[in-house]
Amino acid sequence: MANIYQYLRGRKAIVFGLADIALIALGLWLAFLLRFDGTLPLEYQGRFLYYFLILAALNIAALSSNRLYSFSWEFVSLRELNKLFLSVTYANAVFAIIVFIARENTAFFAGFPRSVIFITYFLNLIFLGAIRIAKRVWHEIVKKGPVSDAPRALIVGAGPEGEQLIRVLLKSDKAQIFPIGIVDHRPEKQGVTLHGIRVLGTVLNLPKIVKDNNVEHVIIALASAEADVIKNATKTAREAGIKDIKIIPETHELLSGRVSLADVREIEIEDLLGRNPAKLETEKIAEFVKDKIVLVTGAAGSIGSEIARQVAGFQPKKLILLDFNESGVYDLHMELIRSYPVEMLQPVIANISDRSKIFSLVKNWKPDVIFHAAAYKHVPLMEEYPEEAVQTNVFGTLNVAEAAMEAGVPKFVLISTDKAIRPVSVMGKTKRVAEVIVQGLNSENKTKFVSVRFGNVIGSRGSVVPLFKEQIKSRSPVTVTHPEMTRYFMTIPEATLLVMEAGAVGSGGEIFMLDMGKPVKIADVAKEMIRLAGFTPDLDVPIVFTGIRPGEKIFEEIFSDDEKQVGRTQWDKIFITKNEKSKDANLVKSGLETLSKELRNSPQAAVKALDNFIV
Repeated sequence: MANIYQYLRGRKAIVFGLADIALIALGLWLAFLLRFDGTLPLEYQGRFLYYFLILAALNIAALSSNRLYSFSWEFVSLRELNKLFLSVTYANAVFAIIVFIARENTAFFAGFPRSVIFITYFLNLIFLGAIRIAKRVWHEIVKKGPVSDAPRALIVGAGPEGEQLIRVLLKSDKAQIFPIGIVDHRPEKQGVTLHGIRVLGTVLNLPKIVKDNNVEHVIIALASAEADVIKNATKTAREAGIKDIKIIPETHELLSGRVSLADVREIEIEDLLGRNPAKLETEKIAEFVKDKIVLVTGAAGSIGSEIARQVAGFQPKKLILLDFNESGVYDLHMELIRSYPVEMLQPVIANISDRSKIFSLVKNWKPDVIFHAAAYKHVPLMEEYPEEAVQTNVFGTLNVAEAAMEAGVPKFVLISTDKAIRPVSVMGKTKRVAEVIVQGLNSENKTKFVSVRFGNVIGSRGSVVPLFKEQIKSRSPVTVTHPEMTRYFMTIPEATLLVMEAGAVGSGGEIFMLDMGKPVKIADVAKEMIRLAGFTPDLDVPIVFTGIRPGEKIFEEIFSDDEKQVGRTQWDKIFITKNEKSKDANLVKSGLETLSKELRNSPQAAVKALDNFIV
């Protein structure tokens, strides 16, 4: 018997097709009986088989074209029922047309009752729909939901993401976990049932639900737009004693558009530091880069590479990937050509400090947009090698900016940092000078220069997140410089998309500041990452405070004393700052000449010249 069941299950389309044929025949026969008081008149008995074959062929063809023989019987949805309605309506409409035309011209359909057509139509809808929802009704009404001996899981989120996840979990015969219920923060979702799985309460009820139902796993099925709920659900689940907390990935990461078991992953610190994402005007970005020649300097870096990925998605005419890091450029190029035309991409190995080469490259390619992300950014290292920071961050920026002016590049976007605000580090000072340079050049010709500042980017090279991960992995002490050290955090995709939008809407001369939300204590980040790894802070993995390093601030600022916030722009999460003491082009030129001279004398002299420049 089991073998017969498996055989039929593997040939579901054939079984459904045969059942549909039988039900169509039954519907047509009942329609005649209803029309003629329980009898089938002799005049129609000889033709009944032909009527049935025509009607069955039309219905089977319509149902097949709408793929109604390749769906999940357990999880039939309104989408499938809508397709069924359209298919049966179409098939019966064609049958009605055939009858109305033929009954006047042939004896075969002569006198065919019109009421039989309508009765058959409604019976077909009922019968064919009933067989498709039978198993779901059985699970949800008769059995009151499916059961399983697999480890029990609680789903957070009764939206589209949760529905898809539950659908997949229930469909899998070899599921490692089984959903016993859902919690959701939205009042309108309370009491809702998804595929037989009920919303049992809100996130606040999670501890009681876990205890009452012996829950072993929690899976968060929410969009990143609900960042606060994700944080709260993770915290509550952990306090309820759940060690296995997972999350589904971003919707845009699921190429198939469906959640699969393999896509469910561990909670990462990025999920907990994430914020409600900005509402981006992607049409502005598309207009900015689509069919344009775009040059990205520093393309092998964390920010530059993500800008390149995002730009590629908006279909530029040419995307030039410039960096002196040969391996990084190669890896990025190999990654992009898997998804985009090879002729669209142009890797370039060059150092922005090589003035003649940069001028030649920009003149040759004549880009429409330059995203200047090339820079030295590690604060402690640049304290030790200030001459390198000045050479790259200041004079490298000058080289690219003046090359853009000479080639008539319409838009130049400088990637800056919040460390350029009242800077105390060499890196911050050099980035502030870079801002001054592009502001000074903005009025000299047609090239429009804008700067975009943002804070720490989660997961970028040199940030605390990768460092903490390695330390926790090796069970080494997690090193934090100061208990009160705080930073603003953004995800790389959000930061780069906001950079692109700011570049698109900037008219020249602005310094855009990205709204980075609330600052976070680095010590709290360390503790949360230790917990996510399944350890207890200061018990399993100690946190060691090493002291503030040269050039570091405890708190990062958003605006300097010389700047005032013009206010939020019409673009979500983007400010425009205005410097009340901005320098004109002549002062910029004079300051750069002094800086260049002092750089040749000694690194210390260059640092002093930096201080004088930004005063």
